Amino acid sequence: MDLSVLIKPANVIDILIVAFVVYKIIGWISDTQAEQVAKGVVILLLSTQLSEWFGLHTVNFLLRNLMTVGFIALIIVFQPELRRALEHIGRTSFFKTKWMENVTETKKTIDEIVEALKMMSDEKTGALIVLEKDTGLEDIISTGTKLDAAISSEILMNIFTPNTPLHDGAVVIRIAENKLKAASCLLPLTENKNVSKTLGTRHRAAMGMSENSDAIILIVSEESGVISYANTGKLYRYLDAKSLKEFLIEEFISKEEKTIKIKFWGTQNDEKTKQDE
Repeated sequence: MDLSVLIKPANVIDILIVAFVVYKIIGWISDTQAEQVAKGVVILLLSTQLSEWFGLHTVNFLLRNLMTVGFIALIIVFQPELRRALEHIGRTSFFKTKWMENVTETKKTIDEIVEALKMMSDEKTGALIVLEKDTGLEDIISTGTKLDAAISSEILMNIFTPNTPLHDGAVVIRIAENKLKAASCLLPLTENKNVSKTLGTRHRAAMGMSENSDAIILIVSEESGVISYANTGKLYRYLDAKSLKEFLIEEFISKEEKTIKIKFWGTQNDEKTKQDE
């Protein structure tokens, strides 16, 4: 029998799409509580199939009914992961609307943030700063004190000075507007059970926020003065001012300029890029 007749290009594409979706789902639930639930679901599915093969009709009946009821329970259990997946889809370039309109102002904002973190690192002043990207953070902003202020190293230093009214919690900065939106905001803690116990609440909150959005969260350790950042659920530590600045420029300027070039390919885009420079 000619296999080329049975294996059509559409079948191959179909298999590759399913494999990609499964791979992404595994990535989304990796190192979360949902990972253990997923393992339980796989065991339940295998048990249901085995009970059918071996003619265990009563067991098969119970398992099938359990699966039907359990489908609703799974939606509830996997709600954070489902939300994260939908947000990830919504952040693709097809749906992006927040373009960097003033690169010079954005560079100045990054300079102010880096300068503040460097000074707080030297003085071992704890800090937690959320840099909003494409996922809106109004729900996080609403938990703190709204400021809608211009960004400067001085105001960031004042906010995180110990025993001041707004020092406890996180600052949210909307880079697209170059505005400090709120201070003393509450962040969700990470669901990752493998996080080192030596990390404090700030680092756990930063990781939790990065698990639930595409935001980049900057941290200064109060104990050691070490500068870190969290991104996509991972923590990167021991940064200096130079490496931090390079990273932020890459994330908030270079990547956006590349995206604009792809979306608005042509002379007008080239002129816009030159003006920004």
